[in-house]
Amino acid sequence: MAFELLHPVRERVKPRARLVARRLLPVAFAGDRVSCPCCGGRFRSFVPYAGRSGARCPRCLSVERHRLLWLYLKTNHVLFEGSSILHFAPELSLQDNLRAIEGTRYVSADLSPFSLAERRVDITDIPFGDATVDFGLCNHVLEHVTDDRRAMTELVRVLKPTGVAIMQHPVDRGRERTFEDVTVTSPRERDRVYGQRDHVRIYGRDFTDRLTAAGFEVEVKDFFRDLDRSEIARYGLADEPIYLCRRPMSS
Repeated sequence: MAFELLHPVRERVKPRARLVARRLLPVAFAGDRVSCPCCGGRFRSFVPYAGRSGARCPRCLSVERHRLLWLYLKTNHVLFEGSSILHFAPELSLQDNLRAIEGTRYVSADLSPFSLAERRVDITDIPFGDATVDFGLCNHVLEHVTDDRRAMTELVRVLKPTGVAIMQHPVDRGRERTFEDVTVTSPRERDRVYGQRDHVRIYGRDFTDRLTAAGFEVEVKDFFRDLDRSEIARYGLADEPIYLCRRPMSS
């Protein structure tokens, strides 16, 4: 199947809490001390979230990794006009920006019915033909997927030659090898073992090896470490590698 719009998931009403937050928080946090690269908003501080102070943007609700990724994409002109973009588990703060790129064919996808995605798609069985996608975005997704290696090979398959899958994933850089235990299945046990109820592994430094084994050529960008402290504080960023995963020309 060509890269085209499938029958859309029935439009869901946005949670009331999200709508209220996006209206009230910018007023409550009005100021000029920090700036969000995703929405351009300026505030006295970012909003505490998930136990982290200064994590979430009051306007677009981005968190640190969203702001880091969008700043990287803008600074390095990674995306281009007229491209096709397949975005898994779309982040609210990134979705509108990606869709707004002139001439872009943008599809957001997720298997969860509670996602913001426009299309219901299983990342281990992507319903697009070979070599039909210019860019894939897959951020903090694979640690939730039981057969992550199949998902990786599917992403390679749908990318055009020289296409790029842009990824962020939680990687424990102090851990040499990825840890996963198929006997850990209950949400409570997963929370205890992996630190989150819907995670199925903890990636180690061999995450790059797994991507390479799936068929990617991988370039790891430590963009955070190229920034000065004033930029990190201004934009409310956190240190997380960005993986540029290309489909080789010969694939």
